[in-house]
Amino acid sequence: MRINVKHIALLVAALVAAAPARAADADMPKHGESGVFHAATADIDITHGREGNLKTWDADGWIGGDVNRLWLASEGDVVDSKATKAELWAMYGRNVSPFWDAQLGVRHDFAPRDTTYLVAGLEGMAPYFFETRVHLFVSEEGDISARVKQELDLPVTQRLITQPHLELNLFAQDVPELEKAAGLAEAEVGLQTRYEITREFAPYLDINYTRKVGENAGLAHRHQEPADDLTLRLGIRLKF
Repeated sequence: MRINVKHIALLVAALVAAAPARAADADMPKHGESGVFHAATADIDITHGREGNLKTWDADGWIGGDVNRLWLASEGDVVDSKATKAELWAMYGRNVSPFWDAQLGVRHDFAPRDTTYLVAGLEGMAPYFFETRVHLFVSEEGDISARVKQELDLPVTQRLITQPHLELNLFAQDVPELEKAAGLAEAEVGLQTRYEITREFAPYLDINYTRKVGENAGLAHRHQEPADDLTLRLGIRLKF
């Protein structure tokens, strides 16, 4: 099944573009809004993996009020100057409970292949202070996938923080173009330890283990690729 996601994405983009205007109305407090604010975080790191020098980034942020927000995000990998993953997201977010935003928007992948997705999801704080992101994607070809991320800050001191994190990628069907099989395709777990010189600047070490699961591991073996990888990453966290 092929759906015209790009046409639908224009409607979603219009909704996303209207979010700042709605947020601007928050200058006059009403309906729970109390002003226009913003927040952004970016993790940038480097390591040496099996395929060469690996650079990764993971950034997201928002601007708006207590209820309506414009969310922007990007993440990706570069191996020896070649992008193997590059994503750009834009979403309208609406606060639906004290700790959760519902989100609707568009994601565009520039690598490993040029693809546009509709995105719907939730982002917020689960019980026991787990920062959680759950998103469902529908590609322009009609492929359905999902991603779940969780992380938890565990202060050692006021400046030294350890952060276990988890990411799961799932597919509702086989996607040969991406060499993905249906089901849980990949799991990534890690432990980031950072030292906050200031709240806005924190170098870190991240031990990261990634493993392809089930038939996806079999696909990797058939293509003579490793099914798992363990890396030690050196990076910087920036907050704005």
